[in-house]
Amino acid sequence: MARDHHDNDLDRELEELPQDLRWREWMRRIEAVLFASASPVPREDLARIVGQGVSVELLIEDLVADLEGRSFEVVKVSGGWMMRTRPAYAPAIKAAADVGDQDLGLREYDVAVLAAIAYHQPIDRDGLKDIFGKEISRDLIGRLHAQDLIGTGPRSPRRGAPYTYVTTENFLVAFDLESLQDLPDREQLVDAGMVARG
Repeated sequence: MARDHHDNDLDRELEELPQDLRWREWMRRIEAVLFASASPVPREDLARIVGQGVSVELLIEDLVADLEGRSFEVVKVSGGWMMRTRPAYAPAIKAAADVGDQDLGLREYDVAVLAAIAYHQPIDRDGLKDIFGKEISRDLIGRLHAQDLIGTGPRSPRRGAPYTYVTTENFLVAFDLESLQDLPDREQLVDAGMVARG
């Protein structure tokens, strides 16, 4: 209800403005929403702040061009858009700001388990054991869950109906993926030297 009330207060069409200023105002609205959001903003939400039938995608293209040369950029992740600092500025941020708790702190083995979950989800601990040839600790699963990189999926059809694990939206954001279809395929992993040819 509150959202509808606020939507009614917003002049989406901006008919009193000339077309070029109207377009720029819609771009700035999108910029403000993306700047204020800590998570990706889907197209449907952005469409509520611009005129009827206006292309959110074209506004974002223009915003991306407008931000060229700035220290931050607009990226598409997890089915929406968000603002991110450009990777080139990571050393400056680490040197000047306290970002320690934003570091995922994943070890190589943690990333391997996370990748197995991403590629084989939903998967239970027995499925992970089949992949790695050893038991995956509850502590490791708990750490990945606490970082909101994985969540609980449907119960497995195996005996005892154990819980399965799936990746989360936060996983997509952390690894700069728009969707799971953006995970590298086996050939890409082989070319990068991450998987042996076979």
